[in-house]
Amino acid sequence: MKTIEETQAEIVEEFNSVDDWMDRYTMIIEEGNNLPQLPEKYRTPSNLIEGCQSRVWINAEQTPEGRIHFEADSDAMIVKGIIALLVKVLDNRTPDEVLNADLHFINDIGLGENLSPTRSNGLLAMIKQLRLYAMAYKAKAES
Repeated sequence: MKTIEETQAEIVEEFNSVDDWMDRYTMIIEEGNNLPQLPEKYRTPSNLIEGCQSRVWINAEQTPEGRIHFEADSDAMIVKGIIALLVKVLDNRTPDEVLNADLHFINDIGLGENLSPTRSNGLLAMIKQLRLYAMAYKAKAES
């Protein structure tokens, strides 16, 4: 399995091969289209992310090996692509890996500066929720 750094480097390399931001948005949407379908049973209010203008659901389950498996979906194409990128980087990691990850790919591909303020707030809310899941699983393991 690739490390978080290797996964981020691949994303940055892929996005840096395209200069035009409309093409990058297309790439983000394609990432969302490649996201596995979130089972209906996880589209619950408890999995809905607060702070996002569009609806975003994130489900997390800990594997027997202590890693976190993330599943997500959104009703907005670009947001779905953004959560797909976050899942690509953080899925199947340990709680410590999720908590300590420097998600520099967001700025490296120019995503942070090319999102509306509302979408930027949503991005921060998604990252916060992924890390909250990691904190909860870490605390559970330590108790």
